[in-house]
Amino acid sequence: MFHGETSINLDAKGRLAIPTRYRDAISESSSDQLILTINPFDTNHNLWLYPLPEWERVQRQVMALSTSNETHRWVQRFLVGSAARCDLDSAGRILIPGPQREFAGLSKKIALLGLGHRFELWDDATWNALRNQQLEGGLESGGQASMELDGLSL
Repeated sequence: MFHGETSINLDAKGRLAIPTRYRDAISESSSDQLILTINPFDTNHNLWLYPLPEWERVQRQVMALSTSNETHRWVQRFLVGSAARCDLDSAGRILIPGPQREFAGLSKKIALLGLGHRFELWDDATWNALRNQQLEGGLESGGQASMELDGLSL
């Protein structure tokens, strides 16, 4: 399970060093094989990074969606069609392909968020601005977000 927030610099070749605390788990579960894809559900562009076995589970679910439904086809195109294999090199880095870097607006500084079975990758400045905006505003009390979280004991 991945958790936590890390600010990391991309190198000049577009490589991202995965924090050492995650490398053993990635190596054990996926033989250093990761899949990077775009997050189609967030208007604030970011990327999702999965260990290969977790990605295979997600991909099966996505590809099982009905292709007669336009929304399903777009989800398939975005998640599976935009997916790229990123293997950890001997230094624990992955190369983020140009199209994915461009989509998420990644330049130098990246925010890597561990979210259980996957990571999110954000442009660091974008992530900090959005996080601060949400923290200042708080989750709306009594609104849709509040109802969706009813019964969650934190």
